[in-house]
Amino acid sequence: MVGTANNGRLRLAFSLVNGSQDLGSDSAPPSNAGSECGGIEFSREDVEALMNEKMKYKNKFNYKERCENMMEYIKRLRLCIKWFQELEGEYAFEQEKLRSALELTERRCCEIEVALNNKDEELNLIILELRKSLASLQDKLAKEESEKKAAVDSLTKEKEARTSIERSQASLSEELEKVQGELDGANQRIASINDMYKLLQEYNSSLQLYNSKLQTDLDSAHETIKRGEKERSTIVETLHTLRGQHKSLQDQLLSSIASQEDVMKQKDSLLNEVACLRMELHQTKEDREHYQQQVQSLTADVSKYKELAANSSELEVTHEYILIHVYLLQEKCSSQGNQIQILHDQLAVAERKLQVSDMSAFETRNEFEEQKKLIKELQNRLEDAEYKLIEGEKLRKKLHNTILELKGNIRVFCRVRPQLPDDSLSNQGKVFSYPTSMEYLGRGIDMTQNGQKHSFTFDKVFMPDTSQEEVFVEISQLVQSALDGYKVCIFAYGQTGSGKTYTMMGKPVSPDEKGLIPRSLEQIFQTKQALQPQGWRYKMQVSMLEIYNETIRDLLSPIRDSSRIENGSAGKQYTIKHDANGNTQVSDLTIVDVHSSREVAYLLDRAAHSRSVGKTHMNEQSSRSHFVFTMRITGVNESTEQQVQGVLNLIDLAGSERLSKSGSTGDRLKETQAINKSLSSLADVIFALAKKEDHVPFRNSKLTYLLQPCLGGDSKTLMFVNISPEPSSAGESLCSLRFAARVNACEIGTPRRQLNMRASDSRLSYG
Repeated sequence: MVGTANNGRLRLAFSLVNGSQDLGSDSAPPSNAGSECGGIEFSREDVEALMNEKMKYKNKFNYKERCENMMEYIKRLRLCIKWFQELEGEYAFEQEKLRSALELTERRCCEIEVALNNKDEELNLIILELRKSLASLQDKLAKEESEKKAAVDSLTKEKEARTSIERSQASLSEELEKVQGELDGANQRIASINDMYKLLQEYNSSLQLYNSKLQTDLDSAHETIKRGEKERSTIVETLHTLRGQHKSLQDQLLSSIASQEDVMKQKDSLLNEVACLRMELHQTKEDREHYQQQVQSLTADVSKYKELAANSSELEVTHEYILIHVYLLQEKCSSQGNQIQILHDQLAVAERKLQVSDMSAFETRNEFEEQKKLIKELQNRLEDAEYKLIEGEKLRKKLHNTILELKGNIRVFCRVRPQLPDDSLSNQGKVFSYPTSMEYLGRGIDMTQNGQKHSFTFDKVFMPDTSQEEVFVEISQLVQSALDGYKVCIFAYGQTGSGKTYTMMGKPVSPDEKGLIPRSLEQIFQTKQALQPQGWRYKMQVSMLEIYNETIRDLLSPIRDSSRIENGSAGKQYTIKHDANGNTQVSDLTIVDVHSSREVAYLLDRAAHSRSVGKTHMNEQSSRSHFVFTMRITGVNESTEQQVQGVLNLIDLAGSERLSKSGSTGDRLKETQAINKSLSSLADVIFALAKKEDHVPFRNSKLTYLLQPCLGGDSKTLMFVNISPEPSSAGESLCSLRFAARVNACEIGTPRRQLNMRASDSRLSYG
């Protein structure tokens, strides 16, 4: 019976699964109302009690009673089974209903998912459009800001120019007042001279003849003035076109000033001469009047004596004597009259000379004032042009550096070594030339090899006559970045004998020939002292190493590694490690705390004596290893509690060379092979970075692995490519320039400032 019930239950379940059961028109679940079970429901305890129920009999052998009890038990079991079947049917119906609802929900979910995907695509398109519009708006904003800044700069410049013009106008007005006063005095003097001239005009009978002569002189003077004006116009034109003729104009101005002074001296001498002539004329007039009075008195006496002539013979003698005396006086009076006429003529000539000198002095003064104004205007234009040129160059450098920092490019400076006395003389002519156009001035270099011209453009090109100070000025801001918390790397690349070590180290004994490393350290310590009033306190740590034959050597170690190797004992094994923050550490490397530039200079001298150098055919003292100077700077601002960590790496690479030219043998041959291998690995890294390859072979060399954060991280990196001007080295120079152009095109990432980073490890980082 139990088996039959179970089979019926299984059949019922099977029929429900196959969907053969009639669920009714409204698909309602079956209920227990019309079933045999009626309203009976079984709990778990009832079922367990029913299953565990044992039959109790009064009489074991009363089969009828046992059958009745068994029938009753079976009936209850049937009711339980029937209830379970109905419950199972309800569950199957609910399951089927839930399954259909699930399918419907899944379909709705699929539709919703498709709609969401469509909405997502639409939103992505909208976001892209918004981003484009945002970028265009940002560009417009940047342009407007730049235009606003340019307008503000131009407004400030105009204000400054206006103030300067007002000042110059005030000074010119003062000078004009002075000149006006001088002109009034001159006019007064001229008026007095004219009055005197009118008084003396009746005595100048020969004035008209002299006038004609003066007219011819005046015409010739006008011609000379016209020639002078033509010369002045040519001088003005040449001043506008050539700055170099400014000095000649100043010399001419000085000569005109000297000529004006000569004219003034002549005028003073003429005035003195006129005054003397006037005094002589006045004295002569007085003498003449006196003599005339004497003549009149004598004539009166003669008339009296004529009346008394008949009285005595003595009177006749006296009369003759008086006549003789009168005759003498008349002759003397006529001679004095002639002298007065001569003096009048001389006075007229002096007056004419004075007038001519006044006119020439006035014209010279006017010409002098015009030339002075012209020179002042040209000087102002020249100063404005030079100021605009300097400001434009500063702005160009700033924008260029900003663009390079945003692009993450490696900056490249090119420096051409000057000719040395030991260089071989060649008839091939100059190998390098420098463009003079504004676009490439100071940035371009042209190289001629075998009649073919190669042009290169870098961030800066230093000609052979550039001093160490001028080179350092260009990188001083980059050195300052190390104090601001950036990683900075500067390395010198080039062939042997091209001046790399001179650029980086220079001659520390001579102040004018110090290299980049001593000057950078002086600037860092000077800036450190200058920032102390602002609350900044800095800690400096220095290390120096060289990579010799693919082996790291500690140049500050108390015991040199080379001596250990020569003695047969193994030196320290230095390993390079990079952490997640892009910092590089060299294990067991000597790190020295420094507090002044003198301490660092001592360490540099010590490292220079420990560095590997050798003699080759190309250089008397050739560096046979890569020298790496590292300074780690940790700064803390006590007032703002801000901390910065900067790293300054200054690297002097060994020179590339050809075995056929260097003539290296033995140890020098091994050194040359190791140097060329490491530089070749550096070229492979640069080419991989330029092509943006996924794998960059930094591990191919100790040098490239040490420089990995500088070449592929967030560092500010600058490369000096040093070039030799010798025609025999043209091939190596061309290779160096091409390599430098590849380096300049590499993008290594945007520099990142290290702020608020308190490293627990005090080991020195190579950035």
